[in-house]
Amino acid sequence: MVVNIMEKKKKIRDLGHLYVTIFLYFFANMAMFTSITDVTMSAVCPGQDECSFAIYLTAIQQAMIGVGMMVMTPLMGNLSDKYGRKSLLTLPLTLNIIPLVILAYSRSTYFFYAYYAIRTLTAMVCDGSTVCLALAYVADNVSEERRTTAFGILSGVTSATYVCGTLAARFLSTSLTFQVAAAASMSATIYMRIFLKESLPNEEGLLQPILKDQHDTEKNIKSSIRTRVFKNLPSIEDLLCLLRNSKTFSQAVIVFFFLSLADGGILSSILYFLKARFQYSTNQYADIILLNGVAGAISQLLFMPMITPIIGEEKLLSIGLLMGCINTIIYSLAWSAWVPYVISVLSVFSVVANPTVRSIASKQVGPGEQGKAQGCISGISSFANIISPLVFSPLTALFLSERAPFHFPGFSIMCIALSLMIAFIRSTMIKPVPQISNQIIVA
Repeated sequence: MVVNIMEKKKKIRDLGHLYVTIFLYFFANMAMFTSITDVTMSAVCPGQDECSFAIYLTAIQQAMIGVGMMVMTPLMGNLSDKYGRKSLLTLPLTLNIIPLVILAYSRSTYFFYAYYAIRTLTAMVCDGSTVCLALAYVADNVSEERRTTAFGILSGVTSATYVCGTLAARFLSTSLTFQVAAAASMSATIYMRIFLKESLPNEEGLLQPILKDQHDTEKNIKSSIRTRVFKNLPSIEDLLCLLRNSKTFSQAVIVFFFLSLADGGILSSILYFLKARFQYSTNQYADIILLNGVAGAISQLLFMPMITPIIGEEKLLSIGLLMGCINTIIYSLAWSAWVPYVISVLSVFSVVANPTVRSIASKQVGPGEQGKAQGCISGISSFANIISPLVFSPLTALFLSERAPFHFPGFSIMCIALSLMIAFIRSTMIKPVPQISNQIIVA
């Protein structure tokens, strides 16, 4: 019993170090995010409130990052199952420092384009892999019964960085904001290397993991029937095997695709929409993000742990998607600059969708296969991030310009709401089933 208590304390301590690392990493990116729209506009379209070129430039970057993430995120997740989460986490945390240092030094046009090019390359490794590896680390150290709550806490920590990063951008000058962001990114890497313990998946005691290497399969074939689904490197067959073997996983993938499609659309469109529609400044961006961050942190750190055991994660997912859809519809119809502030309270419900669907998918694989599964899920998100800017950014630029076929500045935002509605409808079809890791699957 004493050993079990010590082991639990060790895992809690390890998770605490992970949460600190993730907080510092996302704090750096969030502090940059609230200022990057104005920096982009100043560099490519100085003195303008509406700039189609800036919108398209952001869309191209987002699409290119999505293409790279489709390859890199599943690969990083797969390798982490073999070499450990900490070892692989070092790469994205280190690369994330470079573009922040560039903008910390200067934000002139030439330095902006240098940042743009390097950020595009580094984000292919950083953006998806960091979340994927962090989720796999949490899954290594948390039982299935508590996994939704643990994923929610991780998302809550991320939401808390929205608050702190936004406050930094709100009260610091632009140059100092990027300097603080660069320092925070460096601190995340150093802290992780010093304090975070390595996490190698423990596959002992698994009756039938569906993602098993050939070497391990042959080693244990005398004791049980094993099926090799994944090859050594991730491929499209990896995802297809999961989709065939688990109806719940396939439904979660569909939901996550449309959720990611909507998230990508919001990311590439909302700030430009608010700037063109209501002439929002950096400080007003910061206020909106601050309100959403506070609501998200409260929801994921307090609301999710209390409500999930009562209604179940499947119903919680549907509630989150429905409220997100309503939130986005109101955004598209915003008639005054104060409307986005008021509806930020709906983020209390909408932010639970992402960690909940991740948790549902996580429970469909064994403990030693979380990197592969989360990598495949993140690959789906990356694919959505390729499509999203190609669809929503041209719509945003068109309906914010004088060439719009009809007057509806928020039309692209309404289309994003449609994606969330599709995700909500699909989420109602997800039913709780026994985890795949406890079932015998025959090829």
